[in-house]
Amino acid sequence: MEPHEHTAAEAVAANRANWDSRVEHHVQGYDLAAFETDPTHLSDVVRFDLPRLGDIAGLDAVHLQCHIGTDTLSLARLGVRVTGLDFSAPALAVAAELAERCGQSIRYVEAEVDRAVEVLGEGSFDLVYTGIGALCWLPSVERWAKVVAGLLRPGGSLFIREGHPMLWALCDPRPDGLVTVEYPYFETGGTVFVEEYSYVDHAEPLASPRTVQFNHSLSEIMNALWSSGMEITLFEEHRSVPWNQLGDAMVDTGGGEYSLAEHPERLAASYTLRARRR
Repeated sequence: MEPHEHTAAEAVAANRANWDSRVEHHVQGYDLAAFETDPTHLSDVVRFDLPRLGDIAGLDAVHLQCHIGTDTLSLARLGVRVTGLDFSAPALAVAAELAERCGQSIRYVEAEVDRAVEVLGEGSFDLVYTGIGALCWLPSVERWAKVVAGLLRPGGSLFIREGHPMLWALCDPRPDGLVTVEYPYFETGGTVFVEEYSYVDHAEPLASPRTVQFNHSLSEIMNALWSSGMEITLFEEHRSVPWNQLGDAMVDTGGGEYSLAEHPERLAASYTLRARRR
């Protein structure tokens, strides 16, 4: 870990190279065959979201930072006319191939989040869907909130489930099992990580292991949305998150979710937020 100020362009370049290098491993680790063999199959992430998403059939939606499109495809299976946006060309190629094999018409667009309104059009969507593990790649939550509001029609909604900023501030797994605060909770100029392996099992290390990540506090996120003309309609914190960030300190609780092994009530590991454009 290395705290340092970075330009947005430097961060984007490092993170794009990292995500490009993850694609070949995620193709193997995301169980894409399950989507092809079962036309009702949904990703664990979207299945967790179902009780809070409500009826979204017939909506025009955009999935920001869609990666290889498993959540995007899941939204399409819920009846959404969905567009996926990501900055990784290799990831979008996999997403498009998966959608075609599954008989779903999904538009995929290569662009950084900051350019989403420019490339997709202002006020083009009823729903912006994003998460999970998305905001930590963006240096400014204020710019992100303006993009979200710009993409939405009046009355349109944002849906995000995301890793809790308290979780992002915790240390990497420790041999003694202690869970301690190590990284910034508030938005800073970014923290460099060099991690040779992704969150799915793979034998070969990543070709581009260096990333620049950014935490954003809950108040920063909420204030950015309010300032951009959004009103928050739901906020819920969860004890679980869909990856194991803390090694032996976390246990698999089913459905792809992990929580603290001991006294999970100590940690809000993720949260769900809905907001509506005024």
